[in-house]
Amino acid sequence: MKMRLLAAVSAGAMLLIAACSTTDEAFEDQFAEAEESDTVIVTAQKMQGPQPGSMAFASVARPMMAPPPEPAITEQYEETDPNPVKLTSEEPVSTFSSDVDTTAYSVMRRYISSNNMLPPSDSVRVEEYVNYFDYQYTEPKSADAPFTPTVWVTPSPWNAGTRLMHIGVKGFDLQPTETPDTNIVLLLDVSGSMQADNKLPLVKKSVELLVDEMSKDDRISIVVYAGAAGVVLEPTPGNKKTKIMEALNALEAGGSTAGGEGLSLAYKLAEENFADDKVNRIILATDGDFNVGVIDADSLEDFVARKRKSGIYLTVLGFGEGNYNDVIAQKLAQAGNGVAAYIDTLNEARKVLVREFRSTLFPIAKDLKFQVEFNPTVVAEYRLIGYETRLLNREDFNNDAIDAGDIGSGHTVTALYELALAGSDARLIDDRRYGAAPAVSGKTDEVAFVRLRYKLPEEEDSRLIETPVATADAFSSLDKAPADARFAAAVAAFGQKLQRAGYTDRYSYEEIIALAHDAKGDDPFGDRAEFINLVRAAAKIDKEKS
Repeated sequence: MKMRLLAAVSAGAMLLIAACSTTDEAFEDQFAEAEESDTVIVTAQKMQGPQPGSMAFASVARPMMAPPPEPAITEQYEETDPNPVKLTSEEPVSTFSSDVDTTAYSVMRRYISSNNMLPPSDSVRVEEYVNYFDYQYTEPKSADAPFTPTVWVTPSPWNAGTRLMHIGVKGFDLQPTETPDTNIVLLLDVSGSMQADNKLPLVKKSVELLVDEMSKDDRISIVVYAGAAGVVLEPTPGNKKTKIMEALNALEAGGSTAGGEGLSLAYKLAEENFADDKVNRIILATDGDFNVGVIDADSLEDFVARKRKSGIYLTVLGFGEGNYNDVIAQKLAQAGNGVAAYIDTLNEARKVLVREFRSTLFPIAKDLKFQVEFNPTVVAEYRLIGYETRLLNREDFNNDAIDAGDIGSGHTVTALYELALAGSDARLIDDRRYGAAPAVSGKTDEVAFVRLRYKLPEEEDSRLIETPVATADAFSSLDKAPADARFAAAVAAFGQKLQRAGYTDRYSYEEIIALAHDAKGDDPFGDRAEFINLVRAAAKIDKEKS
């Protein structure tokens, strides 16, 4: 107890406490209640008598100590079910928001590599597995027209009677000379739950990688929160690396977690120092274990959504295990026009903050939505693979007030559908016995019609891209399809297997490995080779557990 209390007091003494202001009165009230609650907890700890580390404790209490209990696993993931099969004649249109987050993939890697376990099925978001990798899609020619859709139709590797429709877009890739300067507020969780080596110590190493990428025209500040929130580094030029790292390395973990108060202060600081000619972004690094003040995920999401109009983006970087709260991380990133990633290793931090520096920090489009209309004459059934938490109503596609995913410079977004063509024995839904079948167009030269809506970062009116998917362009065999199409199919098969969706049960790990190996292609950073090794490890774990 004393060690924990000293850590909390040390962290508290380090903070330069700043006044928090917000237009949300409920937030202010709950923050005040949280501060009073913290005071009571600390006072109670002081009254508990001999503490670990004291002489009295060493001579009396230590012989009576029992082994510490194993920490409880309290990780939180949103409960979802895989998307169902849809009958084209009854529901021909599918609409969803883009997703460039990669959290689920890194969580899977940590479970398999570090814990020798398969990940919880609810932690699996197949689209985040697929979107973890880059693909060679058609390059857009300018930032004013930042997307050119690429569509491939191939046989499905796990079901000979179905087809895969693969939709991919790559955002316009800003060159280093074209990227704006950044105005970053680092919001760092320094509560007691961040003490582990894969939490605050890894946060510091990760931020150091980010700071190395910054120049004199960039600005960075640091806000921390534990039992209270405070500013430990006022806005500082990015080339003042020694000053930045001194402030960062002085941080210690201790105390409870007033995450809502930290968010409020970070937005306040970002708004006070907002720069029209820079990208203004908050980067939150946390395990998501908010336990003081406003802790409800929906309330936090509402607060961030209201702040979205300020033009400040929010990126959420998750750290640690055991108490990681993926629900809060996802809700905050989606509401804050940002992305979410999970940092399980320093190499992953390098991928997100160095290799993908421009796509992580520099948005080239916001509110990217997909809408696909399938031709019922050609496609009897379809199923969207993944994107369960990103589904939109059909009318949301044309409603510019509806928020959707954002995409950064050079980012790729991939979506896969599994299709059962008319007359296929692989159909899962029987014909109706009663009532006439809905009328169909009789048009057979198109599989589907794809629409994209997006807004440029500085605009509020969306732009539309449309493209038909010609039947004649479908690949007759998977071997003839591009390597990227085959590799993405392998990743999707693995994700569905871990999701326990039922659609790829008969497709073995060995077949996934063979497909991915043949389609690995150019792999400069070893990401695809690592994927193949993860599938091998998962196969071994699955076999041992069965």
